[in-house]
Amino acid sequence: MNKKMVAVLFASGNESKLNELTIHRTTASLPFGGRYRLIDFCLSNLVNSGVTRIGIVTKNNYSSLMDHIRMGRDWDLNRKNGGITVFPPFVLNTSREVYKGKIEALYTVLEFIKRSPEDYVIVSNTNVAANIKYDEILEKHVETGADVTMLCHKACVNSSKRVIITKNADNLVTDLRAVEIPSDEQQLVSLNMYIIRKDTLVSWVEQAYSRGYVDFEKDILFKEVANNNIYAYELDGYAAIIDDVKTYYYESMKLLDTATREELFGAASKIYTKVKDSVPTMFGAKSSVKNSLIADGCVINGTVENSILFRGVVIEEGAVVKDSIIMEGGIVMKNSKISYFITDKQVVIRENNQLSGAYTYPTIVVKNKIV
Repeated sequence: MNKKMVAVLFASGNESKLNELTIHRTTASLPFGGRYRLIDFCLSNLVNSGVTRIGIVTKNNYSSLMDHIRMGRDWDLNRKNGGITVFPPFVLNTSREVYKGKIEALYTVLEFIKRSPEDYVIVSNTNVAANIKYDEILEKHVETGADVTMLCHKACVNSSKRVIITKNADNLVTDLRAVEIPSDEQQLVSLNMYIIRKDTLVSWVEQAYSRGYVDFEKDILFKEVANNNIYAYELDGYAAIIDDVKTYYYESMKLLDTATREELFGAASKIYTKVKDSVPTMFGAKSSVKNSLIADGCVINGTVENSILFRGVVIEEGAVVKDSIIMEGGIVMKNSKISYFITDKQVVIRENNQLSGAYTYPTIVVKNKIV
């Protein structure tokens, strides 16, 4: 048996809770951190760990994802053997029904998994920003002899529908439960990332699909806890689950902290993204920028504080941007003031506006709007 991995990624998930941010895109292609998309973290972690055969299961609004990943060149995945394979969302080739859950989606791509020469499968969502070494986790997975290794981290449950893990002294999972109510208590939270032996995964999916099951976690993993064969691998560094507007804003703002950025981007394993070769950002004579992330290609003549600006953003003279996220191509015109805002791509804030959201729930402006 070889110690190589193939990956199956789910491009969609929680679009309804991300509201306006995913009207025109999947969760996987959601911009994050000034110049990245969420899928960049998954693809970079896989490539850095030697995983070069990757299947991406789509569901809806995936044109932006296709445009971003192209042939995978920016992650060294445009290759004859392996590379990226994108799967349509239909359950079967003869059907026009979108898959209802991960089990149906995995059943659709079973042929891809079976044909892969790798003996282990990474099954993962794409809504997690983290720097992960899958090769090290695989070594631990093989050492323990577990059927599945679940990646997890210690965090407060700041969003509903998180899977909470209870484990024993040997890190074997003794209980799994889905939590609906957020709390301030630190708990062991699943990242919805798993390493599973290929033949085990195929057997589980075939049996579950034949019985009409759809939920991979509740219908398979929750039931497997009793067999004492699930290993919990706890990540030490920064890991962010982005599954609603509140967590998107909260985790984005955490990147303004130098220590958090170093945990995510400062490791030897780099995070790659689509290269655009933009010009450097220009700071005007009257500009003022404090505690902010500024991508390339911006023109700043106003004030920016505690904010994240993506590529090509223009802040005109007299404009003030505080505690906000301005995505690519956004313009804040003269003498406008905004705070606690998330503006999608190509949004224009007209002159002399004063707009404010709230830290607990920032205001979102959808793509291409003029306010």
